[in-house]
Amino acid sequence: MDIPNHSLEDSVESNPCDGSVLLSKKCVTIGNRINSLAKEVQEGVSIPDQKAIKEKKNTKHSRKKQLVQEEERERGKVSMKVYLSYMTAAYKGLLIPLIILAQTLFQVLQIASNWWMAWANPQTQGDQPRTSSMVLLVVYMALAFGSSWFIFVRALLVATFGLAAAQKLFLKMLGSVFRAPMSFFDSTLAGRILNRVSIDQSVVDLDIAFRLGGFAATTIQLLGIVGVMTKVTWQILLLAIPMAIACLWMQKYYMTSSRELVRIVSIQKSPIIHLFGESIAGATTIRGFGQEKRFMKRNTYLLDCFGRPFFYSLAAIEWLCLRMELLSTFVFAFCMVLLVSFPQGHIDPSMAGLAVTYGLNLNARLSRWILSFCKLENKIISIERIHQYCKIPSEAPSIIEDSRPPLSWPENGKIELIDLKVRYNENLPMVLHGITCTFPGGKKIGIVGRTGSGKSTLIQALFRLIEPVDGRIIIDNIDISTIGLHDLRSRLSIIPQDPNLFEGTIRGNLDPLHEHSDQEIWQALEKSQLGDIVRQKEKKLDTPVLENGDNWSVGQRQLVSLGRALLKQTRILVLDEATASVDSATDNLIQKIIRTEFRDCTVCTIAHRIPTVIDSDLVLVLSDGRVTEFDSPARLLDDKSSMFLKLVSEYSSRSTSIPNFELDGMPPKP
Repeated sequence: MDIPNHSLEDSVESNPCDGSVLLSKKCVTIGNRINSLAKEVQEGVSIPDQKAIKEKKNTKHSRKKQLVQEEERERGKVSMKVYLSYMTAAYKGLLIPLIILAQTLFQVLQIASNWWMAWANPQTQGDQPRTSSMVLLVVYMALAFGSSWFIFVRALLVATFGLAAAQKLFLKMLGSVFRAPMSFFDSTLAGRILNRVSIDQSVVDLDIAFRLGGFAATTIQLLGIVGVMTKVTWQILLLAIPMAIACLWMQKYYMTSSRELVRIVSIQKSPIIHLFGESIAGATTIRGFGQEKRFMKRNTYLLDCFGRPFFYSLAAIEWLCLRMELLSTFVFAFCMVLLVSFPQGHIDPSMAGLAVTYGLNLNARLSRWILSFCKLENKIISIERIHQYCKIPSEAPSIIEDSRPPLSWPENGKIELIDLKVRYNENLPMVLHGITCTFPGGKKIGIVGRTGSGKSTLIQALFRLIEPVDGRIIIDNIDISTIGLHDLRSRLSIIPQDPNLFEGTIRGNLDPLHEHSDQEIWQALEKSQLGDIVRQKEKKLDTPVLENGDNWSVGQRQLVSLGRALLKQTRILVLDEATASVDSATDNLIQKIIRTEFRDCTVCTIAHRIPTVIDSDLVLVLSDGRVTEFDSPARLLDDKSSMFLKLVSEYSSRSTSIPNFELDGMPPKP
């Protein structure tokens, strides 16, 4: 801070009349500067640092408004609840005490067999054996057979426990994902889901149960080794306590960084899986535009992002192994010096040999014990990640027993929208702003609007794929928010823009719940103009359908979706731009079937092609999530300021077939 060199006294002497005023002003100025400097020193942050912090906060705030957020991960020590939840996942944890008991009995019999051999054999040349050779062998074989039996029982129990726990966790996670609302899939990349249900689940299936059993076995073995060496040379206890303290310190120091590295490694796998899936799905487009190098470079970058923390995790475990080996070697050397320094005859030579034998194992067992615990905690992070997906907020219940609609509902198909407000996420802006209108039962309703006006969002709200923030949707005097999702969605039919077929058969795609007979299925195929095509197939209704229906054309897939709706026979049918991806001939065929077979039903049609909705009874025009117009097409076309008329004019200017459309499709003006 720069302070003027001239003194206050000079200023007062130069102008004695204003001296007091100048003095007070300068004191205030200097005081303000000192206060600002003190505040800056107190905060310990410079102005550039404050700007960086402010920018970081703004970036963090903007990320919260994004639809796809960064993948979540826990921080700090793995909670004991995660261990307990896994151990109680199978048979309520009843197998854990049995596993520990079997391992303990195995270790006791193993030590007993070694002790028996050391005690019964002659200690030096010329000594008499303490028992006969037959007794020696029989007892040793009995102990060995008993230990082998208990280790087999332990392995069987661990495998049974691991299989049951893995199945329960997987089914719980799968049920949670299947019951998740659509907002979860909108904000979660497919690679993240695949990462948890494949890589993390494979760790649970193949690794964690055996690592948990191995840790218990190593712990019991280490206690047995320390017990034997303590029995022979109790002085080892003088070194065992500080050695244990050093081991725990190293383990804690290592786990602090290793745990977070493993979590970062798990997160870095998701982008690789997602990019790989995208590249496979869009291989034709990538090659068509010559973007192979771009995707290869991106894949290499993601692999590097995964490889860096993975390499650091390997380096960290090598750091721990080196120090554990040095510590165990020092302890073993101390024991050897202690045994050699004893006077002759002070210790039984056979017991000394037994102590040396177990001392050699102490090195490996001690390192293995620490490493097994560290690796177990690293692997248990997979269960931690699976538990995150087991706690996904669920959709509304499928069935609400106290609020089930009548079997004949809906009878008329009347749909009332009352002040409907919808948004996709709490952090995102509103998409539908208080829509209020009524779709009369048995009428054809056309829903039009520009891209982003909220047409598809309205249909998603009708099926409760998105729950409204405010407002109600009433179908035949029943508020759909008061009934179960199964009762609602099973009474509505939809023909989507992108027809999806599942791998299986034609019968399975038309009637996935097996609720209809073959005769009804054939009738639906005849009405959807697919009967002759299916009859020409060798397996008829059992004709195979590949994944995504790749062995069927887009038009045929759309007709299968139409056949599914015909088979369902509901009073409300929704066409979500159903003919946007098919040719004009298929479009005309679908429209003809709908006019014939669904003439008494409420049909809500979302369409980009104006001829699709021009013969509707009513047209709903949406703009920015609000109702702009709602009237018959003829009246809207008579209104020169109508937005629907503008859409028709724009379509006319882009389409060469609009003269025929005006002559054939447009209703006459009154």
